[in-house]
Amino acid sequence: MSQHNLPKHYQKLIQDYPDYMQAVKQLGELANKQGPIQAKTAHLIQLAAAVAQASEGAVHSHARRALEAGASPEEVRHAVILLTSTVGFPQVSAALSWVEDVLS
Repeated sequence: MSQHNLPKHYQKLIQDYPDYMQAVKQLGELANKQGPIQAKTAHLIQLAAAVAQASEGAVHSHARRALEAGASPEEVRHAVILLTSTVGFPQVSAALSWVEDVLS
């Protein structure tokens, strides 16, 4: 994803704190390299964490990244639906609406 497609707030963070944001990016890259989990699965796991935190921006980001890594829309939706008994229907319902923002 090119930088101009990133959310405006994220672009501003990169502009205002370039060294910090580079370190955050590197941390994510290093974490991904520490084990055998493939990118698609990693983003579905991170999507679940974003749903649990009720972070709309992170749900958008990880849904988009999971799709880019090869997840189907059905897999992305299922990853969210699986959380119903853990985080509750209202939170899952909200997260599904955020996922649909990305899918539409």
